[in-house]
Amino acid sequence: MANFYERSTYDLTTTNLTTVLTVNVSSVAIVKTIQCNEKDNSAVEVDTFLNSTRIGHTAVQNTTINLLAGVLNLQAGDAIKLQANTANKITGVVSHLRIDRSQENG
Repeated sequence: MANFYERSTYDLTTTNLTTVLTVNVSSVAIVKTIQCNEKDNSAVEVDTFLNSTRIGHTAVQNTTINLLAGVLNLQAGDAIKLQANTANKITGVVSHLRIDRSQENG
């Protein structure tokens, strides 16, 4: 079992639901932070989803915040998705530990 500390950057260029992290089928992950930065001085609403379930709603304006209150444990195949009510205003980084289970027996 190998551990990889990784980060994934994102830019919400549309108001569509956008996948910012997907855990592959041979791994699990522990997400430490979902940093969210609003680029202008506009109030932007951001919804956070685990797969298709909304797990958070935050207003962001001219700041960088963490969208998670604690860590988030993800199983194989899980995805974190974000949706903003305004396009081209939100960027960020997802910091996580990926645990590769592809070499496990059984």
